[in-house]
Amino acid sequence: PREPGGEAAFAQRIDPAREPGLSPEQRLLMAQVERAQRQRALHRRLRGRNALLALGIGAVALGIYGYTFYSVSQERFLDELEQEAEAARARA
Repeated sequence: PREPGGEAAFAQRIDPAREPGLSPEQRLLMAQVERAQRQRALHRRLRGRNALLALGIGAVALGIYGYTFYSVSQERFLDELEQEAEAARARA
């Protein structure tokens, strides 16, 4: 349907309970379709959030893993213990 200005009208939302000429089965079907569309939209939104959360948790885990390796490679306490043991053996 076209408006007098020549442009197509946007789809109007209707209330199935107030729309004349719809059978109860048609109203029920419309309600089911609306519920399914809301569920799909919710799942799509949650999938995006879950992906971002997984990337964030993965980044934190890799950061901790990398920092642990870096800090362990910086530790020199075993070298110091070996030097003290060698010095003790040399004195003995």
